[in-house]
Amino acid sequence: MVTTMLAAVNRALAHEDAGKLLLRLAVGGLMLFHGIHKLIDGVDGIAGMLTAQGLPGVIAYGVLVGEVAAPCLIILGIATRPAALVLAFTMVVAWLMVGTGKTWLLDKTGAWAIENLMYFFIGALAVACLGAGRYAFGKGAWR
Repeated sequence: MVTTMLAAVNRALAHEDAGKLLLRLAVGGLMLFHGIHKLIDGVDGIAGMLTAQGLPGVIAYGVLVGEVAAPCLIILGIATRPAALVLAFTMVVAWLMVGTGKTWLLDKTGAWAIENLMYFFIGALAVACLGAGRYAFGKGAWR
């Protein structure tokens, strides 16, 4: 009886393309909020962190690629795999800039201090591995 019920649940939920769409919407959609924040408030804070490290502040505009352009492409399913890799790279850079000192810490609510960074990094890698699926605007090898 349990085996029959589990088989029925598995059949009912066997929609890989819908799962890929949900993953794309979650990873891309939630990251897009971070990007919109930077579109509205600017990238001056990031530019300041970069110049403090001896890097040119103009590099800060790259965050708009990783937090606006890449998430939009991921959501739409256009050039999904490369866009997801750009997002993953953006999270590595974010970790190097603000997260290395928090890697082994918990925040005040008991969550891993770099939980958001890791969610987006691993989520982006999952999207890169899985691709866009059937429910996407992009066609061809880069889906």
